[in-house]
Amino acid sequence: MNTCCVIGLGYIGLPTAAVLARAGHRVIGVDVNPDVVSIVNQGRIHIVEPDLDQAVAETVASGFFSAQITPAPADVFLIAVPTPFHSGSEGLPQPNIDYVLAAARAIAPVLRPGNLVLLESTSPVGTTEQLGELIADLTALSTDDLHIAYCPERVLPGRILQELISNDRVIGGLTSAAALAGQAFYSTFCKGELLSTTARTAELVKLTENSFRDVNIAFANELSLVCDHLDINVRELIRLANHHPRVNVLQPGCGVGGHCIAVDPWFIAAAAPHCTPLIQAARRVNDGKRRWVIEQVQARAAALEDQLGRPARIGCLGLAFKPDVDDLRESPALHITTELLVDGLNVLACEPNLSDHLTIKLHALEQVLAEADLLVFLVAHSPFKGLDLSGYTVFDLCGVTEQDGSV
Repeated sequence: MNTCCVIGLGYIGLPTAAVLARAGHRVIGVDVNPDVVSIVNQGRIHIVEPDLDQAVAETVASGFFSAQITPAPADVFLIAVPTPFHSGSEGLPQPNIDYVLAAARAIAPVLRPGNLVLLESTSPVGTTEQLGELIADLTALSTDDLHIAYCPERVLPGRILQELISNDRVIGGLTSAAALAGQAFYSTFCKGELLSTTARTAELVKLTENSFRDVNIAFANELSLVCDHLDINVRELIRLANHHPRVNVLQPGCGVGGHCIAVDPWFIAAAAPHCTPLIQAARRVNDGKRRWVIEQVQARAAALEDQLGRPARIGCLGLAFKPDVDDLRESPALHITTELLVDGLNVLACEPNLSDHLTIKLHALEQVLAEADLLVFLVAHSPFKGLDLSGYTVFDLCGVTEQDGSV
């Protein structure tokens, strides 16, 4: 087995490190946040993910997994750092790969010929090439000396530990030898099919997967607006339409969140702005759904205020970007709740997967149910299912109050 240095101990890096350690690799986890390093070395976790606490505790106790601030010599370097975006030209968000390049600079002093460098961060096309060029500039090690490849994760929060092992993987090398080296490494813990290609193709594969989902969610969100206008239950509509053997409409929500689906389409659009009208339109539909929700809540609160003779108390249920996780990245629910607070509404925010938040006061579900006049369900967390909502004014954006609890 290898010594593996995992750069970034977040929502992907930490579970990956635990899976690698369980597979028998010696894993050195690296994170710039000393609090994260300290927590991990105590065998604890700083994120919510089922069964991850046990995996980290076991692998740290066994000595196969430890964390530190700086990289150390290893056989395999796996980069799993954020790739956010910032405003750019033509009104399109632009990819920001600063953290990827910083990771390259951090590992450069300890790289040796024959090492395998794997980039897992969602990245715009050409990022792996930039990574290789920067490493070559810093170390004089070329792609003939190192194996450099791109292998994007494609896991679902809430099922990460299982899907890191079971899902197929696409491995794109800067050279064919790098792709083969990547396949050999992933075969030590992955049971899914390992597919090799070029780095540029693998980068676009990842972006394509999430853009496909974004476009389809946009169709569902647009249907929800149509149904509201025509006084039709959108979830009943979709359920009936999906009985067609070749139709599978997704479910609408209050927008689209998470670091992947809400971000990746812009990476494609930024690279080819004049070729991507559909992708850009889908992004704007999904982002626009947040504004629609805010306006609907404001209108409902105003109507209740007229009835009650006082400002309505609004229970915003859920801040995470998807059910049963604590991940707030690009969360439409967080954006909606924040905007309602900024607007001066009396908001009782509830996120059962967080103990606190830097800017929003969190309330227990019991308190929200006891005090709120309007319940706004933004995320279908498990604790929100099966509640007795008789007597409440309810605005359900996620289907959590449907009779079967489906979303």
